[in-house]
Amino acid sequence: MSIYQQLLARERSGDPIKVGIIGAGQMGFGLISQISKIPGMIVAGVCDIHLSAAEKAANFYKQHAKPHQMVVTNDYREVIQSDSVEVVVDATGVPEVGANISLEALNSKKHLVLLNVEVDITIGLVMHKLFTNAGLVYSGSAGDEPAATLELYEFAKTMGLEVLVAGKGKNNPFFPEANPDTCKAEADSKHMSAHMLAAFQDGTKTMAEMNLLSNATGLLPDKVGMHGVEANLENVADKLNQKQQGGVLDNFGVVEYVNGLAPGVFVIVKSDLEPVDEELRYLKVGKGPHYTLYRPFHLASLETPVTIAKAVLQHDSSIHPIGVPVSETVAVAKRDIKAGESLDGIGGYSVRGVLETHQDMKTNGHIPIGLISGKVVAKKDIKLGQFLTHDDVELDSNTTVWKLRSLQDHLFQS
Repeated sequence: MSIYQQLLARERSGDPIKVGIIGAGQMGFGLISQISKIPGMIVAGVCDIHLSAAEKAANFYKQHAKPHQMVVTNDYREVIQSDSVEVVVDATGVPEVGANISLEALNSKKHLVLLNVEVDITIGLVMHKLFTNAGLVYSGSAGDEPAATLELYEFAKTMGLEVLVAGKGKNNPFFPEANPDTCKAEADSKHMSAHMLAAFQDGTKTMAEMNLLSNATGLLPDKVGMHGVEANLENVADKLNQKQQGGVLDNFGVVEYVNGLAPGVFVIVKSDLEPVDEELRYLKVGKGPHYTLYRPFHLASLETPVTIAKAVLQHDSSIHPIGVPVSETVAVAKRDIKAGESLDGIGGYSVRGVLETHQDMKTNGHIPIGLISGKVVAKKDIKLGQFLTHDDVELDSNTTVWKLRSLQDHLFQS
């Protein structure tokens, strides 16, 4: 039975999936609005640090949904602990907040769906293990680029095709020193957070999204930060070929981003079987021997209900880590920082994220960007563009995300 048919059955039985949503910003508001039109699913709780934002989203929802009980608050624990909530969505995008939501959901025995790639790439390994051991679902969201790309990846692998490259089109121009001030006017015009837009523009979001895809597939970045070529649907398979064939890659089996294919996601595939290769050419997938499978859109939080339903109805996820460390998004200074200065985190004024392998991070002593949280202070002068190490900054060991990352590093140290 399809997810839609299962939802219809829940609607007919008067037993809808009861969703609690933490974060009523751009993504959260869209999700809350969308659920008002989905059969067999209701919003049973809304939380935002700004109570007015939670109330605005809840009031809009109530105008379009059947009346029912709903918790509206600025305390995430009230939503998660509510008996009316069976699955929680983290739509905050903040690692420390996400770490606390994850722990509370685990303790309250609630499934967790993440619209928070930032926390997932930082502590996803350990949280997925803990949730699984507790008989709960821990999942990234359908509609976000990592899960949308994973769908194509698994589609190709299920057909027996070899996946050479998997990735996304980058939505925003790359401004590595972007900060909330430089983004404010554009963010205001788009009714979005300036910090969120800064994280898109400075590249952190793209790095984090491909980090999550890497952790879910085992595909690696071909080089630190990936290549980020300019390409279109007709030439991307040529540009993302190996160097000896005129492309930019040293290796296949990699994650990448491309300027020119936004807002879509893609995989580049091949088959060593001549009859299969011939049929791919006959079906006009491409000229071969490498073929691009492309999804021209991702619907972000509007697709999150698919994952919510999948978690509750099928006890399954849309995307999760494969169980071993693969890649990391590490912190790089986006301004000169003086010894004694405090550093803010993702989407702020101090650091941006760059993707590298987990092994490179360990070898170089680099710091996952999700750990730049709480009271982080520079121990020495740091130059613009410098990769941060533990010798450079004092991390805040009192944060929940630091404690959970320490547990993850201990459990997966081999």
